[in-house]
Amino acid sequence: MKNISIFGTSSDAGKSTITFVIAKIIQELGYSVAPFKAQNVSNNAKVCDDHSEIAVAQHFQAEVLNVPTSYHNNPILLKSGQKSSASLIVNGKVVASKDVREYYRELDGLKPAVKEAFEYLNKRYDCVVCEGAGSPVELNLMEKDLSNIYIASEFKTKIILVADIEKGGVFASIWGVYNLLPKPLRDNVIGVIVNKFRGDITLFDKGIEIIEKEFKIPVLGVLPYVPFNLGFEDSQSLMNYKQTIHAGAKRIAVIAYPTMSNYNDFEALIADPNSALEFVHNNISLKSFDQVILPGSKLVINDLLWLKENGLFEQLQDLDIEILGICGGYQMMFQNIIDLEGIEAKEKTSIKGLGFIDDDIIFQKEKIVKKASYRLFGKTINGFEIHHGCSQKYPISYENLNIKGTFVHGLFDDILFEEYKKKTINSFVEIMKNKLDVSTIMNAIT
Repeated sequence: MKNISIFGTSSDAGKSTITFVIAKIIQELGYSVAPFKAQNVSNNAKVCDDHSEIAVAQHFQAEVLNVPTSYHNNPILLKSGQKSSASLIVNGKVVASKDVREYYRELDGLKPAVKEAFEYLNKRYDCVVCEGAGSPVELNLMEKDLSNIYIASEFKTKIILVADIEKGGVFASIWGVYNLLPKPLRDNVIGVIVNKFRGDITLFDKGIEIIEKEFKIPVLGVLPYVPFNLGFEDSQSLMNYKQTIHAGAKRIAVIAYPTMSNYNDFEALIADPNSALEFVHNNISLKSFDQVILPGSKLVINDLLWLKENGLFEQLQDLDIEILGICGGYQMMFQNIIDLEGIEAKEKTSIKGLGFIDDDIIFQKEKIVKKASYRLFGKTINGFEIHHGCSQKYPISYENLNIKGTFVHGLFDDILFEEYKKKTINSFVEIMKNKLDVSTIMNAIT
């Protein structure tokens, strides 16, 4: 059986979603399938079964398929750092903080890790469904493209294009990407999926005719826009969430600082009609909310400075409603945050925190990456930790009066949410499967 690459004709075309949909359909036909992305750029990560760190999207795809999660699903992960730098995570472990230009200069040195991870999955599964990154034909970057061109060329994957009709210019994006692909890769294109169509799909019948007859590219399906509140990977996906809210629902403010991370912590709350979630991006009054959450942060010190500059810091100190900190947000609640190792800053740094908790946070070079069962705030949580900051007095959590905090992600997940996830995923896949030309896809890879 041949492997598949999912290429977007633009960024945010829906590659992550289509990857797990295609993979799930193939799995339901009786084949073993694994998700893969050579390189991801995301501040949102999860801890795998092997205690490595990978992007949320690949972890979620593996969960959908009920296969073990591992760094092999996402061997290279970049997280934003100071200015033009990025935290480089290879095989699930932090190896360096690099300038982005330096990273691209040394890209060939990462190909062995990508190749080893892909071959590991290829030996163990009938089909590897490989998610691309952005557009595969950024001409100035094609030689440095690990997720699209390298994988498709090195491993001769079959290719499915995904085009986002919601953005406009869908014909130009399909024609342009297809014709800018190297000839050997064009020959491996199975067809195109037109994604995120709103309204009567029959209105695009003429569009299908144009793509198939004039472009000579098979249309594998026109997929409807369906809100999907799971697997949030970036701020764009977060903006598209939809909530059904009951009267009298608990009003929750999530402080959305510039490098907020791990949005998936809030998927369970979004699914709960008794919780009304609002992401706060500026200094609005917080007094009308029932709870304020300080979420995870990729750059804790920078985001704490942001709170101070816009006035939210002082407002938080005066609140008497429940304030909950998660990971980076938890660290902001301490007396001081001390970075003597240059984890977030090039120079030794110390900054005053909110002062809710009687201890300091010390950044350590060795990153804590852990998946475990925790007893927190009266319930058992199957969660995970990803952090450099450490507290000697409160290494896991803190609770006193209206202040609660923890390093642990996954605080709101429970059995009811797991049932909701399973039902939502199965329903979503079924809708998409009925709109896809599954037989053409399967004929191309078997």
